[in-house]
Amino acid sequence: MLKKGSKLNSILTGTCPRCQEESMYVDQNPYHLKEIYSMHEHCSHCGLHYQIEPSFFYGAMYVSYGLTVAIGVAVFIIAKVFLGLDLVTSFIAIIAGLIVLMPITARLARNIYINIFVHFDKDAVKK
Repeated sequence: MLKKGSKLNSILTGTCPRCQEESMYVDQNPYHLKEIYSMHEHCSHCGLHYQIEPSFFYGAMYVSYGLTVAIGVAVFIIAKVFLGLDLVTSFIAIIAGLIVLMPITARLARNIYINIFVHFDKDAVKK
């Protein structure tokens, strides 16, 4: 499932979508909040320029919105249905869950967005 060459591998690991050899991010830990959006300009293995056009990653906001809604619904269902919490406590759980997962959601949205436009190429690695 997470074999090299799959989009899911690149999305979950944050590696270059073309060669999947190098992390796109300067600091791989998303919870170092000062470095959350710090990316390399290009891949050192295949030369892919990550910011394909100016303001490219603004489109990732739409992906982030979808991820945030999905997480909010999932947390609400877990809190209300499975844990039996009242409505106010369920909404507090949603807010807490979204705050805790925000760094992961932000990076995941960027990973998904760039993988929509760039595909794996096994021949892309410079020799």
